[in-house]
Amino acid sequence: MATVGKDATSLGTTAPTMSPDLIMQVPEGVPAREMSYQEAIREALREEMLRDERVFLIGEDIGVHGGAFGVTRTLFDQFGPERVRNTPISENTIAGAATGAALVGMRPVAEIMFVDFSGLAMDQIANQAAKLRLMTGGQCKVPWVIRMPQGGGAGKSTAAQHSQSLEVWYAHIPGLKVVHPSTPYDAKGLLKAAIRDDNPVIFLEHKFLYAFRGLVPEEDYVLPLSQCDIKREGEDVTVVALGYMVWHAMAAAQTLADEGISVEVVDVRTVSPLDEETIGRSARKTGRVVLVAEACRSYGPTGEWGMVVMEQAFDYLQAPVVRVTGRNSPIPFADSLENGVWPDTDDVVNAIRRVME
Repeated sequence: MATVGKDATSLGTTAPTMSPDLIMQVPEGVPAREMSYQEAIREALREEMLRDERVFLIGEDIGVHGGAFGVTRTLFDQFGPERVRNTPISENTIAGAATGAALVGMRPVAEIMFVDFSGLAMDQIANQAAKLRLMTGGQCKVPWVIRMPQGGGAGKSTAAQHSQSLEVWYAHIPGLKVVHPSTPYDAKGLLKAAIRDDNPVIFLEHKFLYAFRGLVPEEDYVLPLSQCDIKREGEDVTVVALGYMVWHAMAAAQTLADEGISVEVVDVRTVSPLDEETIGRSARKTGRVVLVAEACRSYGPTGEWGMVVMEQAFDYLQAPVVRVTGRNSPIPFADSLENGVWPDTDDVVNAIRRVME
């Protein structure tokens, strides 16, 4: 597999359009209204707390302050300190308390301020919560969700210890489900499904997406925690992407449509369990594949997706698979350097042109 990534001299960045018209997911005829990614997550939390009294929130500054990014704002006023619980600055305690509460029948939704901090809770997450249901033959359930912002880009970085993309940490652990939505529609439907699931779910939110807007149905809905989503159908090349990179892929597809190149965009959406069937089917259909992820290339998600393509569609490929990834580098704080770390729309466009040659 070839790689297209940032190098030390690539300091510009191309932000994708934020128009909700770029990704339309609400079925025709379904009443919907426009809201932001942040608002969709908050609405999912509110609705699930109203639906099930076992659902409660736990995390640092999630009460009156509303969390580091304001996602839980107003929920403290509605549900009070019993169900919107502030914690000490201790990620291990947050994860451990959530696991204990889940074991006795509650459905906690924990917030860790940045995914980078979750290493402090890794024993509770990876060695306890992920394994208890399997070790007890299903006698114990651990129905918790841990929400964590991740990623950076376009001046939104808070440097090396606050901006990483770490979905593969958790996707590697059997017993955990890992979700990373790209749109308000997906964020609400996947979070509601995660809260209702009897297994521990890592729910990742790209902090640059909080302001992105899209249509969200008025009716109650959930989305499966096991399926990719075809965000755009195409015939010439498949782009497999995740999180914020889906918007770059969609913007690239729009640009290339004017050149007569038909791009199919596959949003992975659920990192684990991975929907290998959809990725393989799209690769066989187009015969050309570009893989796009914000995480650094080494041992990142694009390697896993690439092996799925090789195993399921090798004989159909008309060009080598190309990866578009972040640099193998800690995240700089300076904007001029930070913008050279992550892929952007131009990188995706160039990668697609490369596989079409």
